[in-house]
Amino acid sequence: MGLKAEAPGAPGELNLIPKGENNMSENIKHITDASFEADVLKSDRPVLVDFWAEWCGPCKSIAPILEEVAKEYDGKLTIAKLDVDANQTVPGKFGIRGIPTLILFKNGVPAAQKVGAMAKGQLTSFIDSNI
Repeated sequence: MGLKAEAPGAPGELNLIPKGENNMSENIKHITDASFEADVLKSDRPVLVDFWAEWCGPCKSIAPILEEVAKEYDGKLTIAKLDVDANQTVPGKFGIRGIPTLILFKNGVPAAQKVGAMAKGQLTSFIDSNI
């Protein structure tokens, strides 16, 4: 698929997850190509989709930030993760070329997009300016 991982711009922004730690979360919905329409396109609230892969370092660095943000925005925003290695139809449809890519969907339509890991403040500013 030719994806590349994108690191954050400033040094020291990485918040790495210990190797082997389970990244599953009760606050973040793990979606697939098959569930994408129901979970994202038909959602009653905005959905921030994190297109990621297990091998992607920057994807792992943003995971705990997404977890914190998912708790803070509970009820206002759904955060979902889609593994681009296991699910290639949806990333292809939205032209995902680098990961992590975050796309904010409102009313089933992409409203905003960011590529690369970011600090929590950058992520919340991105969300707040687009929901």
